[in-house]
Amino acid sequence: MSKPNQPLTHAAIDISNEPVHWDLGNSKSYSEYLHLDKLLSAQQPNTFEHDEMLFITIHQASELWLKLCIHEITAAMKHIQRDNLGPVDKSLTRMARIQTQLTQSWDVLATMTPMEYSAFRNALGKASGFQSFQYRMLEFLIGNKNPGLIEVFKRQSEPYATLQRILNSPSLYDEVLALLSRRGFGIPSDYLDRSWSEPYRANKQVAAAWLAVYHNREEHWDLYELAEKLVDLDHQFQLWRFSHMKTVERIIGYKRGTGGTSGVSYLNKALELRFFPELWSVRTSM
Repeated sequence: MSKPNQPLTHAAIDISNEPVHWDLGNSKSYSEYLHLDKLLSAQQPNTFEHDEMLFITIHQASELWLKLCIHEITAAMKHIQRDNLGPVDKSLTRMARIQTQLTQSWDVLATMTPMEYSAFRNALGKASGFQSFQYRMLEFLIGNKNPGLIEVFKRQSEPYATLQRILNSPSLYDEVLALLSRRGFGIPSDYLDRSWSEPYRANKQVAAAWLAVYHNREEHWDLYELAEKLVDLDHQFQLWRFSHMKTVERIIGYKRGTGGTSGVSYLNKALELRFFPELWSVRTSM
């Protein structure tokens, strides 16, 4: 605190005694390490409208967060396969924090009015978040499989092949059910070896297994914690979807989306989806 009657100063911070590396030598700089030349040159508006920069930045930042989510969920699945749940807790907790950032980004986008968006919307053509390869990849990894949705990526050979591979591989939830089975819970055999590309269907035996975990949480504490992390993941995803839908409604009303969907009506359908349905149904049974 300043002493009474002592004027506050606004002098620059004294760095005379700081051993700053003014000459980096052969070391990479901050900009080089982060490839900021590429990152900051990627915002290329198609119009001269002021608000198009906001639109591009929000979506590019979201794609970076999605990339990190995919990184974390991939690591979590590998640890689950090895029955090593400590790091899984860390990854799923981090994903929940990332999802909070993704949800808050809609608040920033919502500062754009319908007239401001309309000024450059036609420049998007058929481009749409529906075509986000990483978003679809993340949904498939978590467990929301739908074979028909990859067709929009057919002209992108590498993303298409990656989505096909993930579509036909066990999801996060499939790996969790395999873990429950290894721990002695009664998971139906046709849920442990099934067509992974098909949408997941809720099962009473799976619900009973989760109920047993909750009723004996001291004995199965790591599974109990895992269950709650999965619920948090699902919950945060729902909040993101809801904020997305309300932002779209606020900006374009009930116009059709640029990607061809019905817009708000389509996004409303997504609010009915649950990644881990039994973890929600058992709450009524407790």
